[in-house]
Amino acid sequence: MSGYLYNMSRTASVVKNGRALLPNLIKNPRLILGIETSCDDTAAAVLDENGTILGEALHSQKEVHLKSGGIIPPVAQQLHRDNIERIVNKAICASGISARELSAVATTVKPGLGLSLGVGLSYSLRLVNEYHKPFIPIHHMEAHALTVRLLHNVEFPFLVLLISGGHCILAVVKGISDFLLLGQSIDEAPGDTLDKIARQLSLTSHPEFSTMSGGQAIEHLAQMENRVIFELKIPMSQHRDCNFSFAGLRSQVNKIIRQKEAEEGIQKGEMLSCAAEIAASVQYTVAHHIAKRTQRAILFCNKEGLLPSKHACLVVSGGVASNKYIRKILQSITNAADMTLMCPPPRLCTDNGVMIAWNGIEKLQAGVDILYNTKGVFYEPRAFQSTRYLD
Repeated sequence: MSGYLYNMSRTASVVKNGRALLPNLIKNPRLILGIETSCDDTAAAVLDENGTILGEALHSQKEVHLKSGGIIPPVAQQLHRDNIERIVNKAICASGISARELSAVATTVKPGLGLSLGVGLSYSLRLVNEYHKPFIPIHHMEAHALTVRLLHNVEFPFLVLLISGGHCILAVVKGISDFLLLGQSIDEAPGDTLDKIARQLSLTSHPEFSTMSGGQAIEHLAQMENRVIFELKIPMSQHRDCNFSFAGLRSQVNKIIRQKEAEEGIQKGEMLSCAAEIAASVQYTVAHHIAKRTQRAILFCNKEGLLPSKHACLVVSGGVASNKYIRKILQSITNAADMTLMCPPPRLCTDNGVMIAWNGIEKLQAGVDILYNTKGVFYEPRAFQSTRYLD
């Protein structure tokens, strides 16, 4: 990805060696450092405002949390503290510049785990105060939504579906910081549901899945079974809105797992003979629930004129957007609606410093949320209290 030259409001005129070469690239472009610590990844990246990724670094805590059976916030906090200076310095060093040459520092301040967000914010504020740089606070989910504009010429407005371990959101992106919320999960996120079901199936106890996240393990296991054996229900199916619910699905699956474990007489840590069938049924149900809500959102947008009548776009991002089966189902929805489906590559769907730096560039160019005085800046673990807007 390093070296891509895309600008957010221009169309590429030449493609050479897989890179778009844009006319009128900004001379002496400003440089942004992006820092991400919203959950369990410590990430940083330096980008210029032409979209060139100059340097990036990431420390993943996945292996630690897989062993503990889930993310423990104080553990995540300490790992961020242990690694943030090294990761930021690595990204800056790879970029070939010094911290003094930065134009601004952009950092995730919401939403996420409070203990994790606090580490990134504290380090960033020390950095901007030391080098006298502007600070750009970043909304984690807005950054996910806008990442696609680093790679493609996606104009506003567009529909975005953000699916991850912490969120499930449908919104119309009307501008850099202008999001109209159409729906969100009323209980837990799809990634969280998949992770918990994977643990119930004891998948991480087996070498084949030991290095995978729960969602990755479910997707991998589901590929071994073409049939949907277990008929699972989504409690919200009768609700005529764009909200999501996954907790009821998990309760059904846990009941099935307990029943099958009793029938097979297996011990804790052993895998059911029907684990692949369960995984396939879970993935099918999650994908179709997401697709039905997304289809409803598209119909609503068309009725209300919220999207262009031609060349409308659905952007899908977040960690669960890496699931190929879910992407395939969403592709069928957008094909039927004559829309374009766009997803960042998998490595930019998961948490990363590039998306934070790019969101900082978008804000810098638009002249919004640029703070020259950081007094009173704080982080917000939960940032979705409004029923209408993301902020």
